[in-house]
Amino acid sequence: MSAHTLPDLPYAYDALEPFISRQIMELHHKKHHQTYVNALNAAEASYAQSTTPRQRIALQAALKFNGGGHINHSLFWKNLAPASSEGKGNGGSLQPGPLSDAIVQSFGSLDALKKEFNATTAGIQGSGWGWLGLNPSTKRLEIVTTANQDPLLTHVPIIGVDIWEHAFYLQYLNVKVDYLNAIWSVINFEEAEKRFTEGLSSSKLI
Repeated sequence: MSAHTLPDLPYAYDALEPFISRQIMELHHKKHHQTYVNALNAAEASYAQSTTPRQRIALQAALKFNGGGHINHSLFWKNLAPASSEGKGNGGSLQPGPLSDAIVQSFGSLDALKKEFNATTAGIQGSGWGWLGLNPSTKRLEIVTTANQDPLLTHVPIIGVDIWEHAFYLQYLNVKVDYLNAIWSVINFEEAEKRFTEGLSSSKLI
């Protein structure tokens, strides 16, 4: 079994400023995500060496938590891009196309999606993730939340937002809504549309 590794960011640590600070990005990527990777590798190594069902069952929580943390964050980094409003990249810019059409169909407008997404995600009690997901049965976009580091298994993940405090507290303190409003300026809609179109043509959820 090959070890999992920390993926490189597709941009510099300060590329998402002023919406997400360099300090947050460095800690989030180098420390938090690396911890999930290390713990997942350790749990999988222990599982491979386990000889009884009891031992394997005891490792399920660690596999789920750290495996989910690795999956979610690997999606999250690609989910973001330097802001077009800052003249740095394409973040926050939704172009006409299949994803834009689907957002209008499901929510009425991008602004309506943002409003509903932010309200639902801000309502998460404790830590978790807010998702814009593609329902594989109906082929429609839906807003879903998951607790802790649980990955999104019921939908194709299109956009995911980390609502753990380590994702925003150093910059936005306890004001989740300010963080949620700001992050739309660095959402990589090109990546989101790629996931959407792939999701439409595939039955795979992850």
